[in-house]
Amino acid sequence: MSTRPSLFTRGLSGLSQQSDPNSPMSVSSPAEQRDDAKRNFLKAMRPLPTQHYWNVWFDRQAKDQQQSKTTDGGNGEYHAQLEQLGDRIESVQDFWRYNNNTPVDQIKMRESIYLFKSGFKPIWEDRRNILGGSWTFRVPKSIGPDVWTRVQLLAIGEKLQSVLEEGDQICGVGLSVRFNSHLISIWHRDASRQGSIDAMLQCVLDELPTELRPTSNNYFYKKHSDHAGFKVPPELQAVIDSQRAREAAAKAAQEQAAAAGPGAGTDAAGQGAAPDIVEVPPSGEK
Repeated sequence: MSTRPSLFTRGLSGLSQQSDPNSPMSVSSPAEQRDDAKRNFLKAMRPLPTQHYWNVWFDRQAKDQQQSKTTDGGNGEYHAQLEQLGDRIESVQDFWRYNNNTPVDQIKMRESIYLFKSGFKPIWEDRRNILGGSWTFRVPKSIGPDVWTRVQLLAIGEKLQSVLEEGDQICGVGLSVRFNSHLISIWHRDASRQGSIDAMLQCVLDELPTELRPTSNNYFYKKHSDHAGFKVPPELQAVIDSQRAREAAAKAAQEQAAAAGPGAGTDAAGQGAAPDIVEVPPSGEK
């Protein structure tokens, strides 16, 4: 006569194997069932990837370090203080893991933390930043961490990128600690695009709740090349010269148009006036 096969179990306590279905120990409590469901859900949930990869940088400025950010063409002092922290952020879960374990209120005076796209460094003279600029918002320390989290989400969620002009790009965001405030900055690549500059500001003001919104005298925009400590690497001098020449030409054209007045270029009948024809004398004649 064959024997009944035994039920093989592993890792179960003796109490959980009771055969009495009416035993209170044979059924998990509602709290245990919820915990099991939560664990199973977290195991099954796949990470939600961000559109770009991001890196976290930390700046420990030495006491004797000047506020200017030098490059390898200078004394290299700033590079020595800048370090990349942790692993690359590739998903929303990665971001919250980093953000929830980074106590902003413990960052010391004059130190800074940055969240930048992979391939970018939070340095004015970096090849990808050199033609750009940034908005800086000064907020009280009491609300700084909350504003910082929201601005980071605007960056990794591509909300800031969506308002830029075509061809422009968000580089990253940063938080710097001052005596009684936090300076939160948003960097982009092309400071010549006024539409991008205006749209970034409006995006931040629209997305922040009223109680976190900075007042108009507590934010400003500045091109990286306008900072006193900006030093152009020799290999990028031609890039800066070309940008400045374009800006000068655009400014001259605007001033000329303003001086001519709104009716310039049209005759009394409202028709476009014929342009003057200037005859160029042969070479050598005056």
